[in-house]
This record gives sequence, structure tokens and C-alpha cells, in this order.
Amino acid sequence: MTTRGVLYVHSAPRALCPHVEWAVAGVLGVRVSLDWIRQPAAPGTWRSEFSFKGQAGTASKLASALRGWQLLRFEVTSEPCPTAEGERYSCTPGLGIFHAVTGIHGDIMIPEDRLRAALTRSRHGETDLEAEIAKLLGKPWDDELEPFRHAGEGAPVRWLHQVV
Repeated sequence: MTTRGVLYVHSAPRALCPHVEWAVAGVLGVRVSLDWIRQPAAPGTWRSEFSFKGQAGTASKLASALRGWQLLRFEVTSEPCPTAEGERYSCTPGLGIFHAVTGIHGDIMIPEDRLRAALTRSRHGETDLEAEIAKLLGKPWDDELEPFRHAGEGAPVRWLHQVV
């Protein structure tokens, strides 16, 4: 079963751009040449985005392929399909990677056990419940990535298809 998704590279140093393309090509199984434009939110970095079609789990593979580079900010999303929920991955140098399952309308769906663990930590005074829920929703990642998202409005999008 195939799904559709989008990779947003919010910021990458110029020297890292070809490595990002090689990593994405390795996951999709096709040659990839992204359109890179300057990222005004972080001078000296570049951004790109493209849409893809691939097997369920492609977003996870893309996030895994890209997560090891400390200077890279990116997000990968995929739509739900009949055999899999949707996914969202966000990654920043300071926070690392965030993963969430998403429903058909893009809402984050938090598993029951993660909510119970947040309640338990809050009850034991280990953390604040509001802060725990914010983490489960990816708020720290959204806060850090928001300036990079706005700086990329109007950027070109390219559709890529995974060889199945």
C-alpha cells in the first residue's frame, strides 16, 4: 500500500545538501536532485522541500536516514493509508527527533500509555502535566521550527515517486 508524504528540509549547511539528496535517494530508490534555496531564518543555510509517494513507513525511513546530522533541521510527514496511520517526524539540532502518529485530519494521536505515563510523572511531582502534554504534542519542536517554516513559504515543491 502506498502513501503520500512531504519532506521539509528547513535548514542545512551547503556542504550537507548533497548528502541529504543521497540519503533521500537511498530511501526512495530513485535519483534525487532537490531545488535548494537560501534559508533567511538561518543565514548560511539552505532549504528544500518535496512531496513523495512510497510504501507505508517511507517517512520513518527518511527520518532515520537524516537524523544523524546535527546541523540539519527537517520534518517528514506522511498521510494515513488503509494499512498504516499517518506520521510526523520533526528534528532539530538541539532537541533531536520527535515522532507522532497522525489521524486522517492531521491531528496528533497520543497513545494511551504515553498519557498515563505523563499523568504518573505529574502526580509524583517529577514534572508539570502541561509541560508533559506539550512534549507529547511536539510543542518544543514546533516552537523551534516555526521561524524556519515561515521563511520557506512560497518555495517550490517537487513530487518524487518511490520505485515499488
